[in-house]
Parts: sequence; structure tokens; C-alpha cells
Amino acid sequence: MREAGTRQPWLLPVVLVAVAVTATGGLVAREFYADAGLAAAPPAILPSESTLPVADQPGPRDVRATRDATQHPLYETVRQLLQTYFDAINGKNYDRWQTTVTAGRIKDMPEQNWRAAYRSTQDGSVVVYRIETGPATSARVLLTFISNQDVVDAPLELPAECIRWRVVFPLTVEDDVWKLDAGATGASPQHEAC
Repeated sequence: MREAGTRQPWLLPVVLVAVAVTATGGLVAREFYADAGLAAAPPAILPSESTLPVADQPGPRDVRATRDATQHPLYETVRQLLQTYFDAINGKNYDRWQTTVTAGRIKDMPEQNWRAAYRSTQDGSVVVYRIETGPATSARVLLTFISNQDVVDAPLELPAECIRWRVVFPLTVEDDVWKLDAGATGASPQHEAC
């Protein structure tokens, strides 16, 4: 039988080792499960300023997104809508473009005007940064993209062959389908020469 005042010198080091092992195990488990969660999530495209030479612009033609955007419930719908929209512009396919925009935008951009506006335009490096939903039938998409065009087809305020755009596209539901809408959010994009 031990006396009440006897110390057990081995107890403190054992407790410290147990605490250290538990803490280390917790950190390792946290990193493991965090990595496993990232593997299941869609790959994030980090915002970047393209370093491609102007001759290689506008860059990739597929719509990409930041991790924040990919987590939004509307992401896949928005990605497909934007992919069709930009593919229609790049392919000079007015009929296909019409499937992506509201009746109001079609009315404001008849085919002859559309063909003149996009005759030399090629868009790429599209990155969706954020998707925000409003009332049940509206949303806004913050994105960037790069356009190449003949200087004569560039905006009057920025006559450049290569332009980096930062825009907010308004979306609305029309005939039960999400479409790109016209409106104040899309009317004043920020842009600069590449």
C-alpha cells in the first residue's frame, strides 16, 4: 500500500506524452479530412492577371470559376449559360446567342447590329468570381473575361485589340429558364487594355 504523500514521478511525463500525441493526431486528422474535402470539390481557379502574350489572347475558351462561385447552387446552370453565350459570340452564331439572353436583349440587339458589334470579337479567359441571388427569379454574376477584336470594333473609349473586362451580368428567369438580362449592372463594365 502506498503512503498518501508519495509521488509518482512517471505520471507527469506519461500525461504530457498522451496530450502531445492527441494534439498531433488531431492536427493530422484535420489536415487529412480538409484535403479529402478539397479533392471532392471542383477545382478552383484562382483569380489572376493573364501573362499570355497578346498574340495568345484571349486565352482558354472554357468558363472557369473561383471556389466561392463553384459552391453556389446555381453554379452549374450559370457556367453552362455563360459557356453557350461566349461560344455563340466566338462562333458568330446569333441563333445560339438568342437562347442565352432575354427577349428584351434580343429586341435591343437585332442580328444585323449583333453581327456588326461582334464581327471580329473573340472572348476567352472567362472566370466567374461570385454568384449572388436576389428575389426568386433574379441573380447577378461577377466575372472577368478577355476579348480580342480589331481596334475599330473596340469600345470608343478604349480602342485596343486586347481588353480585360470586369462585369456584373444580371440574370433572370424567363419562360422557366435562366437568361442573361439587360440592366444597370451590366451597363457600365470596367475594362482596361491587356
